[in-house]
Amino acid sequence: MKQKLVVIGNGMAGARAVEEVLARGGAAMFDITMFGAEPYGNYNRIMLSDVLAGLQDSSEITINPLDWYEENAITLHHGAAVREIDRAARVVTSETGIKADYDALLIATGSRAFIPPIANILDTDGALRDGIHALRTIDDCARIAESARRSKIAVVLGGGLLGLEAARGLLNHGCAVHVVHLPGHLMNAQLDQPASAMLRKSMEAMGVVVHCGRSTEAVLGDDRMRGVRFKDGGTLEADMLLISAGIRPNAELAQRAGLTVERAIVVDNHMRSLDDRRIFVVGECAQHRGQVYGLVAPIWDQTRVFADQLTGNNLDAAYHGSKLATKLKVAGIELASMGITEATEPHDEVIQFTEPSRGTYKKLIVRDGRLVGGILMGDISKAAYLMQAFDRDSRLPDERLGLLFDLGAPAQKITLDEMPADQQICNCNGVSKAAIGACMKSGAKTVKAVMTATRAGMGCGSCKSLVGEVVEWFAGGAVEEDPSIHYYVPTIPLTKPQLVDAIRAQNLRSVSSVFRALAAGIEDAASKPALASLLIIIWAGEYEDERDARFINDRVHANIQNDGTFSVIPEMPGGVTTPEDLIRIGEVARKYDVRLVKLTGGQRIDLVGVSKADLPKIWADLGMPSGHAYGKSYRTCKSCIGTDYCRFGLGDSMGLATRIEKTFRGIDSPAKLKLATAGCPRNCSEAMVKDLGAVAVGHDRWEIYVGGAAGAHVRKGDVLCTVEGEDAVMQISARFIQYYREHAKWKERTYSFVERIGIDRLRAVLIDDSDALVAGLDTAMQRAIDATRDPWQEATTPRTANQFSDVLLPGAK
Repeated sequence: MKQKLVVIGNGMAGARAVEEVLARGGAAMFDITMFGAEPYGNYNRIMLSDVLAGLQDSSEITINPLDWYEENAITLHHGAAVREIDRAARVVTSETGIKADYDALLIATGSRAFIPPIANILDTDGALRDGIHALRTIDDCARIAESARRSKIAVVLGGGLLGLEAARGLLNHGCAVHVVHLPGHLMNAQLDQPASAMLRKSMEAMGVVVHCGRSTEAVLGDDRMRGVRFKDGGTLEADMLLISAGIRPNAELAQRAGLTVERAIVVDNHMRSLDDRRIFVVGECAQHRGQVYGLVAPIWDQTRVFADQLTGNNLDAAYHGSKLATKLKVAGIELASMGITEATEPHDEVIQFTEPSRGTYKKLIVRDGRLVGGILMGDISKAAYLMQAFDRDSRLPDERLGLLFDLGAPAQKITLDEMPADQQICNCNGVSKAAIGACMKSGAKTVKAVMTATRAGMGCGSCKSLVGEVVEWFAGGAVEEDPSIHYYVPTIPLTKPQLVDAIRAQNLRSVSSVFRALAAGIEDAASKPALASLLIIIWAGEYEDERDARFINDRVHANIQNDGTFSVIPEMPGGVTTPEDLIRIGEVARKYDVRLVKLTGGQRIDLVGVSKADLPKIWADLGMPSGHAYGKSYRTCKSCIGTDYCRFGLGDSMGLATRIEKTFRGIDSPAKLKLATAGCPRNCSEAMVKDLGAVAVGHDRWEIYVGGAAGAHVRKGDVLCTVEGEDAVMQISARFIQYYREHAKWKERTYSFVERIGIDRLRAVLIDDSDALVAGLDTAMQRAIDATRDPWQEATTPRTANQFSDVLLPGAK
């Protein structure tokens, strides 16, 4: 006869524990009943910040959907928190009155957000006031996103991992974001001060204002939240507060049942309560040897010990604590942290490397030849080896530099050959190299299939590339391709050509209509800008513009800066201007107290630090067209001085650049387009490393280069063709741009596009007209040109009522 296992908590720890029991044949031993406070299956709480940011839908972070419980004969009472444990009767009772008796009980109630004792933070009923939130559940995400869309200024209280990820998410909803952190530097539990300073710089570059070393003592406002006050007397205006100041274990239920509770529910090495051998505890509500663990890797270790003990699979299994090491992404920045962050013993050895311009920081702390602490930021290529050495307390090689860098190292395949089978690939979900291999032997053929089956790479996401490499290694390089990688946007299972055909066939002219027709009405915020760009390319002037589908830069036609102000760059074709325009720019800069006037790499003048409210007035006073230096579109065309003055000039590069700019200005594209013209092969204007460049070679002939780059990625462009005359340059340039617009992936720069398509294929299509597309490309480009308007004309006729309402604080830095 089966025994009865009751699990209180349907979060990541509780559900994973049940999976471990099932993996040990537990379905034949136990009737399993689970209680969950939320009305959902188990989901990946680590990814809630991505849901808040609109990068993922809540369905995408689901680990165990509701039908999984039915398939595994598990009774799930969802939306039913447990209010009482009767240990004498061995019965639990939910708040909805459901009772379940047990032979074995697992408590996995997790934790809740810590609400600091700040004056005026709670209403008279003891709940958070309107406009104040904590992020712990899927429902919290929806409430916070809605509040952010109504707010101008949001404050995130807490600069740890969750706080910074939440701040990134709030930016996507259009409000200004401030992070207030009590300690002196961000993520102080995982980073030292130098690493934190680099992280802070990255956060500020995204537009987040950071306040460290400030203690919040009160929420301002009576009828609604109006800001916060600090203990130093300073204040910060805001209409929304998101609390991310740590967690508190949910241990009250166990305490009422008479179990030993200190910081959390105290357990032994078998994950049993000290007071009742029938009751086990795992996760953030468990305290083992004085420690409470909030990372998933230790919790997975706890669930395995629990399952071994419960099923009798291994009665010697014991949990002895965990050495804390984690690999994660913070606002898109890869990071690995393990052990201590500062040397604490006189003979500790510190190996350190810093490259701030590239966002790279590496620091190791070695004690008696063994790794006791480490921080890797930006470049975490050595993380797998170092984390293994840390976890196993391995003795390190005497040559320390090789711990940070691959000096003449062998190829990655040899590294994977030598990697131990039990090495962790995904720390979040405890997936080893061997587990990935076993998954592939059981039939998984694609990276996505392996990730779905093992959950490798589905935690913080920082190990996805390594998971792909391991899968390819096991497959001998013959990995089957998952079709979803070719979808134009992740929520609509169509490639770009298929999506274009569907949009045309159903006459879909707005982003919302695409979601209604092709995504079952489910809108995905992260997909909106990509769809808006595509619809503009398809319909030109007939596109129905929904401004909430565009990035903030596209909504206000200026480039947002790290403090919430904007930069204004007027058009300056070929870098040529007049004394009158220069005087006007100077007068405008002085009138509006512009903080910085900067010459750009695109041969234009940038007015930096302009408030959103001043944008229309500045445009009107300038009386110049937009330079389009803010969107996924044609941006600029540089030029050298050409034949007018240069003794080496072979072609009128300035005249051609002006013609190009006045023709293609503002044309939307999948990614930004930077062009240049050079009057001779000396290439002073860098035309050979632009998305599109024209280089004069004499006798009115021009070489046309495509797919160049000179930023973080450096690539000399390929010569598409050589043509005679400026008219031919304009014609071929238009065809290449239009073909790129129609066939490139969203955010795919031309240097990737040209390599993917191939220069020979491009020559065949655009020069030889092998596919009879040229006439259609010419027509489509002319239609786009005719539909383009100067967006700065919205200075006098705004598209929306609050288009230029400022979100900055008075006097904000």
